[in-house]
Amino acid sequence: MNIFEALRKDHDIQRDLLSKLVNTSGDTKKRDEIFKAVKHELKIHEDGEERYFYLPLIEDDLTQEQSRHAIAEHHEIDELLDKLEEMDYDSTGWLTIAKKLKHDVEHHLDDEEHTIFQMAGKVLTDKEKSSLSKEYQEYINKNR
Repeated sequence: MNIFEALRKDHDIQRDLLSKLVNTSGDTKKRDEIFKAVKHELKIHEDGEERYFYLPLIEDDLTQEQSRHAIAEHHEIDELLDKLEEMDYDSTGWLTIAKKLKHDVEHHLDDEEHTIFQMAGKVLTDKEKSSLSKEYQEYINKNR
C-alpha cells in the first residue's frame, strides 16, 4: 500500500463518521460517541499526515504552497472541533457548526485527493511512497 492509498482509506473513515455525526440530534449518547470518534480520528490523521506526508512535500518547490495551505486547513478544522466541544450538544448552533465541519473536511479531503496527491506523485519516489505509507500506518495504528 502506498501513502495515497493509506490516506484515502482514512479519508473514507472520516467521511463516514462525519455523515453519521450530522445525522444525530440533541444531547444524546450517540452524538457524544460519534463526536468523540470524529475528533480522535481527525486529530490522529492530521498529526500523521503532517509528519509522514506534508513534511517531505513542504521541502519541494512544486508542493510547498499546497502543503502549507493544507496544514492551515488542518488548523481551521481544529478550531471548529474546539468550538463544538465548547458548546452543549443540544444548543441551536451545534448542528450548524457540525455541518460546516463536515463540509470543510470533505472539501479538504477532495483537494488532497484530486490535486495534492497528483502533485505529490511527481515529487515522491515509489520507495518514498511505500516507506511513508508504512510509517504513517504504524503511527495511526499506535494511536487509534
